[in-house]
Amino acid sequence: MAGSKLTAKQELFCTEYLIDLNATQACIRAGYKEDNAKQMGTENLAKPVIAERVAELKAERVGRVLVDADYVISGLLAVHERCMQAEAVTDKEGASTGEYKFEHSGANRSLELLGKHLGLFVEKKEISGPNGNPIDIDQQWTVEFVNAPTES
Repeated sequence: MAGSKLTAKQELFCTEYLIDLNATQACIRAGYKEDNAKQMGTENLAKPVIAERVAELKAERVGRVLVDADYVISGLLAVHERCMQAEAVTDKEGASTGEYKFEHSGANRSLELLGKHLGLFVEKKEISGPNGNPIDIDQQWTVEFVNAPTES
């Protein structure tokens, strides 16, 4: 087990890191000096023995609370199904108006998150040349420095 290879302060860092996944704050809570907590947090997470221990603790937590990717996806599906249910619109006395509504924003958001999980929505940036034309890769480029200091 990786925990036995850690100092007491490193073990505490690992457990504190799970609170908010903020290495700087985990260092401070574990007793590292606040002055260099950011650097120490980065260094700690780069150490294989600490990264292994954090992974172990995360796996233990998943086992305890039973929240994993399947749970999240199941929840999103349940939200989507609930939001898609048509509800009768009623008047002040509770009588049906003959119209129905559904929660479109919740349905759309759950589909968006599921789509992102499946990799359906990939952000792409298109770069084009002058007037929207393709960039001519054979064209030679020159760089002009504006307000660049001049040698004297």
